[in-house]
Amino acid sequence: MADVAHGTVVDGRYRIKDRIGSGGMADVYCAEDSQLGRDVALKVLHRRFARDREFVERFRREASAAAGLQHPNVVSVFDRGEHDGTYYIAMENLHGRTLKELIREDAPLPQTRAIDLAEQILQAAGFAHRRGVVHRDFKPHNVIVGDDDRLKVTDFGIARAGASEMTETGSIMGTAQYLSPEQAQGQRVGATSDLYSIGVILYEMLTGRVPFPGDSAVSIALKHVSEQPQPLRELRPEIHPLLEAAVMRALVKEPEGRYENADQFIAALEAARAAITGGNGQGTELFVPPPVPPRTGRRWPLVLLGLLVLGLAAGAIALALLGTKQVRVPYVVNQQLASAELIVRHAGLKPVARGAASTTVPRNRVISESPKAGNKVDKASTVTLRYSTGPAEVPVPAVQNLTQQQATGLLQQQGFKVKVEQTPSSTVQSGTAIGTQPAAGTLAGEGSTVRLQVSSGPQLATVPGVLGLSESDAIAKLQAAGFQAAPKTVTDTAPKGQVISEEPVGGSQAPQGSTVAINVSSGQAPSNKAAVPSVVGVDQNTAELTLGGAGFNVKAVSQPSDKPKGQVVSQSPGGNSQATKGSTVTIVVSNGKQKPGKGNSSGPGASGPGSNGQNGQ
Repeated sequence: MADVAHGTVVDGRYRIKDRIGSGGMADVYCAEDSQLGRDVALKVLHRRFARDREFVERFRREASAAAGLQHPNVVSVFDRGEHDGTYYIAMENLHGRTLKELIREDAPLPQTRAIDLAEQILQAAGFAHRRGVVHRDFKPHNVIVGDDDRLKVTDFGIARAGASEMTETGSIMGTAQYLSPEQAQGQRVGATSDLYSIGVILYEMLTGRVPFPGDSAVSIALKHVSEQPQPLRELRPEIHPLLEAAVMRALVKEPEGRYENADQFIAALEAARAAITGGNGQGTELFVPPPVPPRTGRRWPLVLLGLLVLGLAAGAIALALLGTKQVRVPYVVNQQLASAELIVRHAGLKPVARGAASTTVPRNRVISESPKAGNKVDKASTVTLRYSTGPAEVPVPAVQNLTQQQATGLLQQQGFKVKVEQTPSSTVQSGTAIGTQPAAGTLAGEGSTVRLQVSSGPQLATVPGVLGLSESDAIAKLQAAGFQAAPKTVTDTAPKGQVISEEPVGGSQAPQGSTVAINVSSGQAPSNKAAVPSVVGVDQNTAELTLGGAGFNVKAVSQPSDKPKGQVVSQSPGGNSQATKGSTVTIVVSNGKQKPGKGNSSGPGASGPGSNGQNGQ
């Protein structure tokens, strides 16, 4: 189609300022959005695509999906519509150069820089794939790189050209260099097709050339289908083996042999980065590309077979003339297994991995190698790599009802570290094992930590003061605090039904759920009753002498309190209440050690009726 003239207003909104570029499917213009007052990139489709109903429908569907791709590495799509018999997309206007321009000017790029750029492209691809959008045309021309090396991927919103257009000379030459084999054959494409194209881009960033150059789109596409790319190390010897392996896996011909998703590709690149910069690259599986499988109905399998026969014959002749070549076993102890295997293969040897449990060597690290490093062996000989599978797993023993010391000893005998956790229990005796985490019988790594739960006895709570309350109110208050009440009617001159004493006394600590005995007045005076002296606030000795002199026995209980040590903070029965001579009066004496959240002399037991001289009057 003809250029959209300068100053043209597209769809009543976008005023054309200048042309940015052109491709086989669309022209791109810088336009001013008159509604929002900002510049946008306007991509206008060529009319020959606009006349294809199927293409237009795919364009509409994918443009809608692309508009929802809000990601830091994806160009934002703002709008789409029709103009002058064709269709357009309005998108974010970016400043910077294309990745293709960067490659032409700077390639080959440093390994870590290439990894950084590739991972950003993969982040964009993975984000789109998780939302059901496949790009189909990843190439450096569609990637804009800023001055700070932050990049954005464009063209998620346009349906891609199919195999039928490959016959148009030069129409998709740029695209053909990045096509996956299945795209070149007109087959179904998916997320792994995008990963293949990104692998081609990474290959180009590292070497400065695409893996399959050619004179025409058709010849390039056939190379994608039938040829293996030249190994990176032949073009750039310093390329790390892990990085080469990551790229080569992405370029496998069959989709099922590539990475399953962008995250796997990123993980492989991160492992390579760690190895390059001195990290360990742990947890990444290396991949050696398989040979191209035979394809029915094509002649190149026969050609490949012939080349294989010629290669074997040449090898046999060379072996006969030169004898068996010997190589040195490389040192790979402490290397990640995947990296070690690749290093051994690069030395012309065959690695065989044997796992062994170890509590000292990290998982998947090589413990030893046989033959030892430095020995000369025949090329293609086997090198056995003994690697760590991590600590051996053993069952956690049952420790329930053992003492803390017995349970700890048993767990340590099994090779576990022990962390004791005190746990309140109303059913298991204090100091006795309740159980473990992980639970008994569970397999856990030798040397790992097992949490041992030991009973600390019942949970303690503060007994509420109920002196002076009616029997029903006292029972309700005790139950609300988690205690059981045991009322008993006793002869007393206090009003009938009034609580005149409790045991344990209010303000003291007792196991939650335990029983508190309360004495309830019958309202009748006994013949041998006497008034109980009030001793709250005096020292223990004075209180005992006072109560004893009045004909009462004394029971002293020490409790934490903010009162001075030795001072009486509460008593039961309360001061000035009536009690049988010779009965016991319980006094609570401060030990001077106040605990946060615990009861003190200002609690209900000290201030309620019966302790202030008013009860029974």
